[in-house]
Amino acid sequence: PLQNQIEALQLVPAFKNVHIFRPGYAIEYDFFDPTQLLPTLETKIVKNLFFAGQINGTTGYEEAGGQGLIAGINAHINCHGGKEFTLKRDEAYIGVLIDDLITKGVDEPYRMFTSRAEYRILLRQDNADERLTKRGYELGLATKERVDFLNIKEEEVNKLIDFVSKFSIKPDRINPFLESINTAPLRHGVKLIDLITRPHIDLNLMAAEITPLQETLNSIKDRKEEIIESADIKIKYGGYIKRERLMADKLSRLEDIRIRDKFNYKEIQSISTEGRQKLTSINPETIAQASRIPGVTPNDISVLLILLGR
Repeated sequence: PLQNQIEALQLVPAFKNVHIFRPGYAIEYDFFDPTQLLPTLETKIVKNLFFAGQINGTTGYEEAGGQGLIAGINAHINCHGGKEFTLKRDEAYIGVLIDDLITKGVDEPYRMFTSRAEYRILLRQDNADERLTKRGYELGLATKERVDFLNIKEEEVNKLIDFVSKFSIKPDRINPFLESINTAPLRHGVKLIDLITRPHIDLNLMAAEITPLQETLNSIKDRKEEIIESADIKIKYGGYIKRERLMADKLSRLEDIRIRDKFNYKEIQSISTEGRQKLTSINPETIAQASRIPGVTPNDISVLLILLGR
């Protein structure tokens, strides 16, 4: 209430005569426990009923829009027949959002922070098209033109990376330039890709000194800077990207191990008490999903794998 806000502010001596032009307000809304949703955002209790947005305990901004997209796609698939559409945690932030909702639940309005994702190097702004365009095309949500350009982009990026991986450069050729930009000179010949992995050095900078590289960049017809940026990122962070990809692939094998419906966790005494309670309440579909539930220990997962014959 306005009067309560005025009285609270007047407790501060300097605000004794305060006047509020626009009082503060709070938003309250009911929500459905999102742990009772499938990854498609269909409810576990009522078939063909999909929930998206604030009703799932999120804010009403991008989080709601992302859920609406996934729920709408799967509602359409349910009506017309077809394979359900879901996104994994290493495929999109929408995948992280939905997985968090259905495995962890919420106790306050959920916001999608990048810190919630364990595969942030894979979920970059420059590769969103590589991750999602072809999947969108399969659903009829992306045009053939977008897919064609994506194929051209990937071809050009790979061509650039291949060029710098094979192009050798000698110290006497490049050391004066390296010293001019305050970076360590070469002691022996290296591949151009080794130079580009250094901080403050990128493809455009080296192209000014190496004519064959400049000619390769000039041969790019469309969205030149976008392609160069993508190649730079893949070169500089290639080791980290590869390591994160291996981690994601290792975990994805657990995504393929499904837990049969109506699995009775209460009878499994070798699973911790909290683990049995959480697994019974959430009823995960896969081992990977079960492993992300707070309170479910690695030992609980090992027991489940044994019981499932893995």
